[in-house]
Amino acid sequence: MSVALKSPRGRWIVAGCVLGSSLAMLDATVVNIALPDIASDLGAGVSGLQWTVSAYTLTLASFILLGGALGDRLGRRKVFVWGTVWFALASVLCGLAPNIEVLVTARLIQGIGAALLTPGSLALISASIRPEDRGAAIGLWSGLGGVASAVGPLLGGWLVDVAGWRSVFLLNIPLAIVVVWTAVKHVPESRDPHAEGRLDIPGAGIVALALGLLTYGFIGALPVLIALGVVTVGVFVIVERRTDNPLVPPSLFSSRVFLAANLVTFAVYAALGGVFFLLILQLQLALDYSPVAAGLATLPITALMLVLSARAGRIGQRIGPRLPLTIGPLVASAGLLLMLRISPGSSYFAHVLPAVVVFGLGLSILVAPLTGAVLAAVSTDRAGTASGVNNAVARTSQLLAVAALPGVAGISGMDYDVPEVFSSGFHTAMLLCAGLLLLGSAIAAVMIPGVPRSDPASVDCLPHCDPSSPAVSPREQV
Repeated sequence: MSVALKSPRGRWIVAGCVLGSSLAMLDATVVNIALPDIASDLGAGVSGLQWTVSAYTLTLASFILLGGALGDRLGRRKVFVWGTVWFALASVLCGLAPNIEVLVTARLIQGIGAALLTPGSLALISASIRPEDRGAAIGLWSGLGGVASAVGPLLGGWLVDVAGWRSVFLLNIPLAIVVVWTAVKHVPESRDPHAEGRLDIPGAGIVALALGLLTYGFIGALPVLIALGVVTVGVFVIVERRTDNPLVPPSLFSSRVFLAANLVTFAVYAALGGVFFLLILQLQLALDYSPVAAGLATLPITALMLVLSARAGRIGQRIGPRLPLTIGPLVASAGLLLMLRISPGSSYFAHVLPAVVVFGLGLSILVAPLTGAVLAAVSTDRAGTASGVNNAVARTSQLLAVAALPGVAGISGMDYDVPEVFSSGFHTAMLLCAGLLLLGSAIAAVMIPGVPRSDPASVDCLPHCDPSSPAVSPREQV
């Protein structure tokens, strides 16, 4: 069933899908604003804060591909609604958590709900809106998602200031009710008629085990678990090569460009994960910013991406992805070097603003061309799978960065109680993140082609302003 975008039902479809995807997107970022208050209220150390962020990303990264496959087979609206309800119930548990252990467990559960609803949000628009309106509808999804990403940290900071950190999770309940009502009443059901074969549940279980071992090993500084996690990743690769319907088709990586783009993604998004986790903490713990002030301080990053990412995507289509994927990480790394000046007593306009502006410019240059390079590396009928894999790679790298970076940078225990100690670790971490961005730039310069596709219009680099992950492109609808 195809619906006109300008019809009342078409607007409801877009609104419901945007709000649903925003739920999962914002909980990947807004919670960072609340971390100092969570630590103070629940008596959590640095590892507890790492787990608060990583638990959500762990299950989201592990099951997002399975969530997309379930929607294709069982019905995208059905799985989208299931995921939203699951996410809402887990949010209640987060908001009522009496200690850090319950909160981390609830975040693990919440990530599963996000993995169910995230792939369906864009796929439902693509399946429901008539072909001639589909580009405009997806553009609205992307642009409105960018607005939500910009408003989210400010709203989260205000909620923490006014009603406490628990309100950040409890706000999800009324929003989820609206999403479910809208989906049930207005969004038509759709499936992939070509989806066949058994679901790769063993693959999903193995990758979840591997990421769990690596995360636990990095946060706890346990080399044995890290080694077991690496071995389990190897087992996952073997299983995927022998499975008829793998979550991650090995044949995708036969494309040199697809392999290179995902290596760049891994390096770049690992840096982003570390920056967004630690910068908010640095502003609140070392510079004594309020939660809302910390959210406002980082707003230029999202604003720049909202304004510039579509232009960068079009430029990347014309000149090829190598140059923006080489220059973008270099500019972003310069922003991180400027963050070395952010210390107790620093001025926002003299020290913080220049750093976040330069960092935001770098992200604006690279994010859309990176998504475009991923999609250009595969045939159109594999675009949904390719972008889903790229999204999972991005979230996995962020997960591992948040788990490993604080310990490597010397931040542990209750270091957040000593601004000078935390600030020293923050500076070390920013140097490491800058190194990851330089690595991503080097990979792009060596492995990414410098010429555009012969048909650049076939890759639609939409504005995408959520810095936590690349956009998830829907599978080609038939």
